[in-house]
Amino acid sequence: MGAIIGIIMFLLPLVICVAMIAGVWKAFAKAGQPGWASIIPIYNIICMLNMARKPAWWLVLMLIPIVGIVVIIMVNIEIAKGFGRGVGTGLLMCLGIGWLMLGYGDAQYGGAGGGEPQEAGTV
Repeated sequence: MGAIIGIIMFLLPLVICVAMIAGVWKAFAKAGQPGWASIIPIYNIICMLNMARKPAWWLVLMLIPIVGIVVIIMVNIEIAKGFGRGVGTGLLMCLGIGWLMLGYGDAQYGGAGGGEPQEAGTV
């Protein structure tokens, strides 16, 4: 019995982690960013800034305590708006749930502010 519980305690977080990565990957791909960028540290934030139509120097703001939290919330809300969703989805994105909704759902990216999605690496 203990072995079964141990296996479940190992596999369940693994399955959740894979589902989260796939959801974010799909959301990035829908927004015209390379899906693999979602798993590369720093570059994934640059792609998120592109999706939100924010300048790359905002990455520096994310390093400032408390300011970084506010900036990431603002970026997530702008990305959610780009997918035609509201502030609630943007806040859920901060918890990871919103990314699953965007990636696995039928939301299509129309660009932050109604513009066209940008290519990866451009700001």
